[in-house]
Amino acid sequence: MIHFVLLIVCAVAIYLSCEWFVNAVEWLGERLNVGKMAVGTILAAFGTALPESVVTLVAVTTGGTEEAKNIGVGAAMGGPLALATVAYGVTGVALLIKRRRDRVSALATGTAIVPAGQALGTEKDMRRLAKDQKWFLPIFFVKVSLGLVAFAFKPALGVLFFAAYAAYFWREIRASRAEEAAGEAGEDEDEEELEALKLQPKKESPDTWAVVVQTLATLVVIFFAAHYFVAQLDVIGPMLGLSATVTALLLSPIATELPEIMNAIIWVRQGKVKLALANVSGSMMIQATVPSGIGLLFTKWHFDGPLLWAGLITMAAIVYLLLTMRAHKLTPARLAVAAGFYGVFAIGLVPILA
Repeated sequence: MIHFVLLIVCAVAIYLSCEWFVNAVEWLGERLNVGKMAVGTILAAFGTALPESVVTLVAVTTGGTEEAKNIGVGAAMGGPLALATVAYGVTGVALLIKRRRDRVSALATGTAIVPAGQALGTEKDMRRLAKDQKWFLPIFFVKVSLGLVAFAFKPALGVLFFAAYAAYFWREIRASRAEEAAGEAGEDEDEEELEALKLQPKKESPDTWAVVVQTLATLVVIFFAAHYFVAQLDVIGPMLGLSATVTALLLSPIATELPEIMNAIIWVRQGKVKLALANVSGSMMIQATVPSGIGLLFTKWHFDGPLLWAGLITMAAIVYLLLTMRAHKLTPARLAVAAGFYGVFAIGLVPILA
């Protein structure tokens, strides 16, 4: 019972910390003069995904056995899987719930109703998000392919993954500032006035030190709460009759990506759909590159059946999302379908483990 209580406490702590984090990171983006999309793809994603990369680094550098190091490899594969399926799926469900509530409110007030099947964002927004998926897919394909082969200089290729993220980072910042300079950022609903910083609620424009302190403090809470959330799952899994392998492959990835999922839910609730989607896609880019580079440098980077299956499902989910984004047909319902790929992964995992 204690472990279940701690699990709930950690989940609540993560959600409340994410409330403060998204509030602070929007002000941080304003201070750094980056566009809204970069706030999601770079600042928020970097903040919530970096602690997970540190966990991977610790696992592969301090693990006393090859099995211990492989925990880091599993984390490097589980993160993108959970983001491409569960995180996008939960975002889609949150959008469906919000649109239903908006329709009820619109009927009560007599205002215009947003059609349930209307695509998310403008065609330009979808092209921008599709670019992230087009960056992710080839990088992830190379990442999976390297897990199937062995050669002498494979560890050195880890540096290329860091370089890939650096190129993505530079592209996002440059594109964001170009949009800001062209005055294109204020064309949609995401560009509403920023909420007061929670640390200084009475100030219209908070102090920069307060923005930085709130950002860093919430990241620390998110990191430790997520860590203890995973620890409780490791104990609860066997209690429920789940093997350690199933717990590690099915439950732990969702737990480690819980901050990104919470961020997306909060931004959807606030009506900032672009930020929610950008946060997930930006986190995926970090998960596809930084942990992979670390894993290649410090492990054999050899995939077994479950890891290969995770890679195939992740790529299938991204292909599905990429096709709907490029066709400008990504609706909340179609986004929610992405979670089904995680169900396919769970079902296919049974005979592989057997």
